Amino acid sequence: MDTSINLNQAINARQQPKTIKIEQTIQPYVYATVFSSLCIIVGLIWDISWHTSIGRDGLLAPPHDVIYLGAVCSGLFSAYQILRITFWGSLAEKQGSVKFWGIFYGPLGAMFCIWGAIAMLTSAPFDDWWHNTYGLDVVILSPPHTLLAIGIGMIQLGAMVTVLSSLHSAKSENVTLQKLLFIISAGLLLTSFYVLFSEYLNRSRSHSALCYQVAAILFPMFLIAVVRASKMRWAATATAAVHMSVLLLMLWILPLFHAVPRLGPVLNHFDHYQPFHFPLLLIIPAIVIDLLIHRPENQKPLTGIIPAAVLFLLVFFVVQWYFGAFLQTSPFARNWFFGSYAWYFGANPDWPYRYSFHPDRIDTGFALIKGILIATVISALSGLVGYKWGGWMKKVQR
Repeated sequence: MDTSINLNQAINARQQPKTIKIEQTIQPYVYATVFSSLCIIVGLIWDISWHTSIGRDGLLAPPHDVIYLGAVCSGLFSAYQILRITFWGSLAEKQGSVKFWGIFYGPLGAMFCIWGAIAMLTSAPFDDWWHNTYGLDVVILSPPHTLLAIGIGMIQLGAMVTVLSSLHSAKSENVTLQKLLFIISAGLLLTSFYVLFSEYLNRSRSHSALCYQVAAILFPMFLIAVVRASKMRWAATATAAVHMSVLLLMLWILPLFHAVPRLGPVLNHFDHYQPFHFPLLLIIPAIVIDLLIHRPENQKPLTGIIPAAVLFLLVFFVVQWYFGAFLQTSPFARNWFFGSYAWYFGANPDWPYRYSFHPDRIDTGFALIKGILIATVISALSGLVGYKWGGWMKKVQR
């Protein structure tokens, strides 16, 4: 009796199909896009410090080389992935890809990276011609820099979308690593936003309502989008932490290297790189976003998203108002840790507002209240845009 039962069980076991567990590995181009985004940020901040400390520029200056490395790396790896799927990919790979121009198949993030790489590499000779024709830039967003910024944004958005599409189709073995890659790519894109608008967000403008209006446009939108797209418990906090870590490392590492001005007039003499800004304390209001909307039932526009965005702005205002005053005016901020001593070589080191707020950059009384109320409305709208953007990213699977 026992023998017949065992025999029947063995026959049934052989007839049942076996479930084969296949581990899905992360494609090399996923790592390449995140690495490219890192190269771009490092080169971008280094380039700002280069202009502040050395002044001389060229098409193949070292910071530019690092930026172009990021463009080339993301472009080549993404192009290879698209060509591989188009001409040698399986039917399943093509069905899981986006078709464009009626011929090519590939991940959406890879397409973003290719377009971004083309824009960045096109901006390089354009920028060189611009400098040779019109001299040094007096604003960040000159025409070639605008094209460069668009390319950078496309590549870094492509990195986020690439990791997200891989994450949404990943097996359990890779989920933790892919979430980490997503947070890193999101933190790098957040850093690009900050760098691009840093002239409105630096410590000298921390007592101006305009600073908080610009912050209201950028940060609630992006952090809420990251929270909704990633479904991670502390997504906004982790993204802000990556952003701050990158800026702090560049702040502390660059001044270790020798650099002297090479373009006159030199009014401020030094022999090492001048660092970029100490980061905004975004991690504190980012915690507020995570605490308010980490649950799905709180991720509703009226009851969750708008209150989170508004509270983010108010907390950021209180924190940065006092911290910005410390960075701008306190002697304790003029050291290697905070870097408030940094100064352009062509600027007068004895300028009376070097360590104080310029009257044109201070809002008080009704002007401040009005400006913060406007920033609050902007923040609410920004949060709603981030909610929609995050919803789109949450659905990315190709």
